[in-house]
Amino acid sequence: MPFLAPVTLTGNLVTLEPLRRDHHDELVDAVRDGRLWELWYTSVPAPEAMAAEIEARLARQAAGEMLPFTVRRTDTGAVVGMTAYLNAEPDGPRVEIGATWTARSAQRTGVNPESKLLLLTHAFDVLACIAVEFRTHWHNLQSRTAIARLGAKQDGVLRNHRRMPDGSLRDTVVFSIIDSEWPAVRNGLRHRLAPGGS
Repeated sequence: MPFLAPVTLTGNLVTLEPLRRDHHDELVDAVRDGRLWELWYTSVPAPEAMAAEIEARLARQAAGEMLPFTVRRTDTGAVVGMTAYLNAEPDGPRVEIGATWTARSAQRTGVNPESKLLLLTHAFDVLACIAVEFRTHWHNLQSRTAIARLGAKQDGVLRNHRRMPDGSLRDTVVFSIIDSEWPAVRNGLRHRLAPGGS
């Protein structure tokens, strides 16, 4: 069985389903919620680019480089975004959680923390990862704050790390959670998701 074998991860608020081509129309609706592709510091696909994005992610999955998910809300059944495991190192083992975007109406609803709890639980408890990494644009303060709130620690900044679609250069902020930190991170996420949590 490959290290990144397709799996469905189910929580109280969301289900992370293996990405499929027939998710296209729902993903287009989700990305239009907030017009996320217009944020210059993100790499969110525009509606007309969604089919190509799905094909690219599925090709990376076939090559063993990525395990892409579609994020679906439990209460409404609506698709609200995408996320993925990527940059897997089975010999570590370690993995990155990234390529994530969430529809505007689903932000600050618990969808993102529970998605991360599901992905981290699978990474540490099933895949036996020694570390899980997160990366984001230096200027994406919302993402950096959200990652830090998970309990991840900042490892450093990769300057001029990538060229963005508009030609600008991205400084990439790298965070990680290591296996010894996972129990405390898990408890913190469960507390946030409990009724009355923050």
